[in-house]
Amino acid sequence: MTLNYIWIGFILIAFVVALCKLIFLGDTQVFTEIISSTFGSARTGFEIALGLTGILSLWLGLMKIGESAGLIRKFARIAAPVFSKLFPEIPENHPATGSIFMNFSANLLGLDNAATPIGLKAMQQLQEINPQKDTASNSMIMFLCINASGLTIVPITIMMYRAQFHAANPSDIFLPILLTTFFATLVAIISVCIMQKINLLQKSLILFFLSMFVFIGGLMWLFHSMTQEQIALYSTLFANVLLFTIICGFILIGVRKKLNVYEVFIEGAKDGFKTAIQIVPYLIAIFVAIGIFRASGAMDYLTEGIRAAVSAIGLDTRFIEGLPTILMKPLSGSGSRGMMLDAMNTFGADSFAGRLSCVAQGATDTAFYIVAVYFGSIAIKKTRYTVPCALIADLAGAVAAIFMTYLFFSDSL
Repeated sequence: MTLNYIWIGFILIAFVVALCKLIFLGDTQVFTEIISSTFGSARTGFEIALGLTGILSLWLGLMKIGESAGLIRKFARIAAPVFSKLFPEIPENHPATGSIFMNFSANLLGLDNAATPIGLKAMQQLQEINPQKDTASNSMIMFLCINASGLTIVPITIMMYRAQFHAANPSDIFLPILLTTFFATLVAIISVCIMQKINLLQKSLILFFLSMFVFIGGLMWLFHSMTQEQIALYSTLFANVLLFTIICGFILIGVRKKLNVYEVFIEGAKDGFKTAIQIVPYLIAIFVAIGIFRASGAMDYLTEGIRAAVSAIGLDTRFIEGLPTILMKPLSGSGSRGMMLDAMNTFGADSFAGRLSCVAQGATDTAFYIVAVYFGSIAIKKTRYTVPCALIADLAGAVAAIFMTYLFFSDSL
């Protein structure tokens, strides 16, 4: 599947829905709203790319220092036992392994500003060893699908939003999000492994998954013994201290290796600027298609169709109020965040719908945005099965989010 078909599909579905609304409902404003959304979405795509420019320049400059100082290769050796099985195409001790390791670490800690630039650096390194420059390699697909699964540990931002909406316990969604994102990531890895015929029963992979289960269990026990204020304080403090330590550590080791760290940083920062410019058209294209899809009312019809089907078979329909966030998440991060805030504002932060929206928002990621940005940065046109596997992970995350919300908050008002 290529982005070309996805892009055309969004626009054609939106056109059909809008035409039906005009003919059968007499909605004369629908096409006006679509055109307005087109210009607004194009502006949003450009603004996001512009905002990424400084962040990309900073982190790719630091990554250049780390690469020149040999740090990235050390990270590659640390991750090699597991990554050599999940990414068998990557040569031993290749810097891409270290960049992937750092990207996953940043995502786990909720450091989005650091994770994206490092991830783009990893994609550039993977492209260097990709024999077909316009086609996604197996390693790229595995990397993107794990990213799209919403890999995270501490959802600091979600807890802050819940506090702003006066939730009784803003951190009560921590455990549901942790379990949901772990399940989604596991499904992402398994689905790509099946497509790539990677043996999941290898000793190193089994030990890795078992250690992840132990790690998740340990975190659940640790945070369960803390108050919500302690969770917010310690998680934020740890993440920021670690981030600044990485920055200082890269610079100090660069000095120790007798590098001209300033010149090396500038060289990497220039690459960051070029990368930011390169992804602008890809972001604008995907944002415009999604904006048109939303403005046409197609999203509303989809939600109401699911509500009718669930009600017809006699199942509980409380989760339907959280579906806008779930359905929007693969398409637009800002859109799904708006849906989450609207759910908390409409139903209450401690309502079932409010909590479900928070769990879904914190436990999954924006698949189409990730595909557009990451593949756009290296001009990949043939994405193969990346999008289906990423959407499978998102679907698993959505189902898990609903299940976890019922499990933890079934008595919510």
